[in-house]
Amino acid sequence: MDAFFASVEQRDHPELRGLPVAIGYDGPRGVVATASYEARPFGVHSAMSMARAKRLCPQLVVVEGNHRRYKEVSQQIHEIFHSYTDLIEPLSLDEAFLDVTDNKMGIPLAVDIARDIRQRIRSELSLTASAGVSYNKLLAKIASDWRKPDGLTVIHPDRALDFIARLKIEKLWGVGPRTAERMHRMGIITGYDLRQQSRGHLMEVFGKAGGMYYDFARGIDQRPVVTDYVRKSVGCERTFAEDLTRRSALLIELYHTVLELERRIGKTGFVGTTLTLKTKFDDFTQQTRSLTVSRPLLTKADILPLAKQLLTVTSRPIRLLGLSVSNPAAEPLRHSAEWTEGWLEFEEDYE
Repeated sequence: MDAFFASVEQRDHPELRGLPVAIGYDGPRGVVATASYEARPFGVHSAMSMARAKRLCPQLVVVEGNHRRYKEVSQQIHEIFHSYTDLIEPLSLDEAFLDVTDNKMGIPLAVDIARDIRQRIRSELSLTASAGVSYNKLLAKIASDWRKPDGLTVIHPDRALDFIARLKIEKLWGVGPRTAERMHRMGIITGYDLRQQSRGHLMEVFGKAGGMYYDFARGIDQRPVVTDYVRKSVGCERTFAEDLTRRSALLIELYHTVLELERRIGKTGFVGTTLTLKTKFDDFTQQTRSLTVSRPLLTKADILPLAKQLLTVTSRPIRLLGLSVSNPAAEPLRHSAEWTEGWLEFEEDYE
């Protein structure tokens, strides 16, 4: 979908049409969830702080948003999808993969199905959608973003390698800003440059992801459309009104985060054995630390002592703490009471 949250608000509230709109909390810690296409020429985009967005676009209209409403509209969109196929893999409320190889309408060409779906979304829901059509998920995803808004792009198998060769490496699925920067230092600017690298070298530099990049550069993506969702984790986050540095203040916030996590575990019935603490600093870099134990993590008594162990003292101001439980108990443990620690880069999510 095109600027989904903002488009729903502009549809439902005609006074917002034609105006630069951002969806999100209008406060010092607010972040843009979605920006309308009228706001984007000013440089406003998702994952940007609301304060910066308002500096870039002083006339920006900020709407807090209505997640329940967006979910309702998403369900209506999926009803249209199901008219054509039941092989649907949701990526988010506004994006999904559809396998239409054998479709309910008996339409031979996927591009005709894409046209039908876009037309029905426009006529029935008064919204616009962009679609990408190709022979695998990688290329369909890239194609769907190619001509936004209200676009339709087809990448034919015979043209896929030429298309990827000209593609800026930042456009490749799985390549975020930090990875792209690292690739640039290696002289990898386009898909063609990436294709010149050996699988072994890419895996030496990027680990398991290197093998994926090797395949992607050649238009290879064997992942099927997955319709059955199995929950792998449950978590929550707290963004603070002001950056925190004192451990006593952090422990108070950690306690409340644990209570919220306990509530969500009870609601979902999820049983996991790995606790992960995410810490986001004032410069938006983030660190994660994880601990796996042999018992299920279900209650405050189970989680709080481990969360305190994971919380490190630092002089760097902290703007967010997040906790999650993963590693479902039904699966074999990957670690046994063992520490794993690493840094995660901050990846901005552009629509």
